[in-house]
Amino acid sequence: MGHDHSHSHGITASGTSTGKHRKRLVAVLAITLAVVVIQLIGALVSGSLALLADAGHMLSDAAGVFIALLAAWIATRPASDQRTYGYQRAEVLAALANALVLIVIAVLIFTEAIRRLGSTPEVHTDIMLAAAVLGAVANLISLLILRGAQKESLNVRGAYLEVLGDLLGSLAVIAAAIVIMITGYQAADTFASILIAFMILPRAWHLLRDVVDVLLEASPKGVDVKLIREHILAVDGVVSVHDIHIWTITSGMPVFSAHVVVEDAALGARGADRVLDKLVTCLGQHFDTEHCTFQLEPVTHAEHEARQHA
Repeated sequence: MGHDHSHSHGITASGTSTGKHRKRLVAVLAITLAVVVIQLIGALVSGSLALLADAGHMLSDAAGVFIALLAAWIATRPASDQRTYGYQRAEVLAALANALVLIVIAVLIFTEAIRRLGSTPEVHTDIMLAAAVLGAVANLISLLILRGAQKESLNVRGAYLEVLGDLLGSLAVIAAAIVIMITGYQAADTFASILIAFMILPRAWHLLRDVVDVLLEASPKGVDVKLIREHILAVDGVVSVHDIHIWTITSGMPVFSAHVVVEDAALGARGADRVLDKLVTCLGQHFDTEHCTFQLEPVTHAEHEARQHA
């Protein structure tokens, strides 16, 4: 006997976690693209590799935000017999693309910086400093826009982390410009670009790790399967539980399923409904999981079940 409970199986334009915050992402995208243009011009005029690195990083952020918005739109497409969860995983794939782009950008920046170490060109610090300050202000505004939404979506979180890295990168460029202005040490620009590359990689790795967890259908962070099992066993009439699975379809959408062995006396029409209602209420209240499926089994049938999972 199976039972599924969910308040809604349809996905609206704002149904996914990223979709709910698409206006924030659009605003950040517009700000980021404007600053990229200014920093690219500033880098070409000033000859600053650090400023070019910061512009390249921000361009990758803009591409990532665009991919996230596109994925949020794709995720609103309805489910079908071929894709029973619709296209909601598109958001996770977009986050994967973001992480890979960040890694590529970091490698390119580092390679160019190493090439420049032997012969650092002269940098015009006034243009470099002005463009970097503008970038820092824009990044700070973008952080404030995304701060309230970054805990709800992998894509919004990815954008938030990228903008945070951009802010740190802009600060590094500002510091390099000041050092060059005061001491004339031109290599400060190259070392700032290397620092930006090293700031990008850890953030890319953490995002990539989270995406891999979703794609491998690992249990969501903070979910204690042992505790869930204890709650299920505490329901009247439940004898045992096996084949527990809990995974994430996309950000903010955990899914749960389990085989629950129930006393034969509790499997009458009204009794089964009461057991299912208690199980669904338990998962919803204690573990914030509304989309759950239970297969109720009589004790006499339990011996036929192959227990190969949790």
